[in-house]
Amino acid sequence: MLATVLSYVLCLYGLLHQAFLLCLVPEQLPANTVDHQQFLGKWYFKAAVGQREADIERFKVMDNMWINMEEPVNDTLLVTGQMRIGDDCIKQTWTYHILPERHDVVLEGMPRQRTLLWSGKWANCPECIIIQEVKQPLKETDSEDSLNRYFLYTRQSDVNNEVVKVFLNNLACHNASASVRLPQEKEFCT
Repeated sequence: MLATVLSYVLCLYGLLHQAFLLCLVPEQLPANTVDHQQFLGKWYFKAAVGQREADIERFKVMDNMWINMEEPVNDTLLVTGQMRIGDDCIKQTWTYHILPERHDVVLEGMPRQRTLLWSGKWANCPECIIIQEVKQPLKETDSEDSLNRYFLYTRQSDVNNEVVKVFLNNLACHNASASVRLPQEKEFCT
């Protein structure tokens, strides 16, 4: 009974909080129904935002990064990333599966992680995509996700700084203010 009342109070608080702060909510792109072809190709990683510094710490050492997204077989996305860390280039590949009953994509080998796709229009960038990674709490008694971070990807390497600023500000309104922008001072890896 107490848990039910508490959940209603928290829900009401969340609604009032958003009503008074007027936080914009992004448009989710359900992976199981959206046209995957629009995501294929090259994307440049511009910024990462999390609720905690630990969520984005690994990106602070990067100078730049780009990914290439392919669909080698139906309902599978193969993402190859090229990261510049110092003078080194690091290549990494991730495989995501699109399941008909889910709105997110499933990263192979990470069953507790959800990866959600959001429209870049939320950052005033129709040619962008926002990717959110969320991991459930480590313990059932934890109230906070063990990971919750957002990434802004653009089609061009030199997107307007205003796009990144809008992305950061919109997420700050949702209590996600730990952020990193990649400086892109060095040559992109090939």
